[in-house]
Amino acid sequence: MFNFAFSAAHPLTGYGWDDGFAESFTPFAGQGFVPGRIVRVDRGRVDAVVPDGDGVRTVLADAALVATGDPMRVPCTGDWAVIDLENGRVGDHLDGVVRALLPRRTAIMRSTSSKRSEGQILAANVDYAVVAVSLAEALDLDRVERFVSLVWESGAQPVVALTKADLVADPAALGHLVEDTSAAAPGVQVLAVSAATGDGLDTLSALLTGATSVLLGRSGAGKSTLANALYGADVQHVQAVRDQDGKGRHTTTTRDLLRLPGGGVLIDTPGLRGVGMWDAEAGLARTFADVEELAERCRFHDCAHDAEPGCAVQEAVENGELTVRRLASYRKLLRENQRIVAKTDARMRAEIRRDWKQKQALGRHMMERKRGAGAVRRPGR
Repeated sequence: MFNFAFSAAHPLTGYGWDDGFAESFTPFAGQGFVPGRIVRVDRGRVDAVVPDGDGVRTVLADAALVATGDPMRVPCTGDWAVIDLENGRVGDHLDGVVRALLPRRTAIMRSTSSKRSEGQILAANVDYAVVAVSLAEALDLDRVERFVSLVWESGAQPVVALTKADLVADPAALGHLVEDTSAAAPGVQVLAVSAATGDGLDTLSALLTGATSVLLGRSGAGKSTLANALYGADVQHVQAVRDQDGKGRHTTTTRDLLRLPGGGVLIDTPGLRGVGMWDAEAGLARTFADVEELAERCRFHDCAHDAEPGCAVQEAVENGELTVRRLASYRKLLRENQRIVAKTDARMRAEIRRDWKQKQALGRHMMERKRGAGAVRRPGR
């Protein structure tokens, strides 16, 4: 029988197994089950690496027992699973069954495009999330702020990789792009990398060594090319980017977990055309720490940072300390996050509805004053 207590020589150590996961697995250890890390999910079945003597092997397991109506509980690449290898179905070429998922340490989540505003987990148990941003097109700082907010919320450490840096011939211009990105993602390491020339890859590789990392970004951001460069071989298929709009063709169609030669594992994900907020209040606060700090200096604690007297945020915009773009991005993401939370939180819905009614009343009051109406009834009275 396997000893699933953590040790440096454990077969799964190279995939991220440690004493914390070993402790979580303890209740299942005496039941003939084995731990496995999910490396791929496809149509309710998962590929997982499990111990095999002193090494590991990949098995195909049915995940129907742990799949529920809640999309946030569906097995995901990066999950650690409890796998029963005694009950595989030979006719279906299944090696086993997933009996349970171990508690996730981190989970990168987004809202889907569904009208029901369901959530989706992009990757689980991740230490670093590398947000790939292509320099083959205009730098979109709003998108950087969106991705970084979701990563901070997940509990993982964000890293921004400005890919295809070799396309920016002027070193000074490249430096400015790095500076602008760093300003949009305070506290986040920003690296200009090129898979074509190798620039920046050593630094990124050293950062990810021994950890679980995931590549995030839109189609055409160069994630698969970057994954190949970090792996040192063509393990992910790469397609050309469309010339007319710079978008990729969804080269990667599944989330695949790859073991890196230098240590650690990397999850490559399909290109994301849209990434919606998913209850990321803490992540937004960290991404926009500068705006939140300014807001604390406002005269009124409920300042909307619009035209109120004593607004420190507007003052910062006027004196150039804060850009109009960044404030607009902050407001947009806050509103989006409030909407998604309100759809699942009745109390939040009530608060937003009450706030909206108060603003409507105030708006009517101000219009009456502007028109010079006689006696004006105070809103709320």
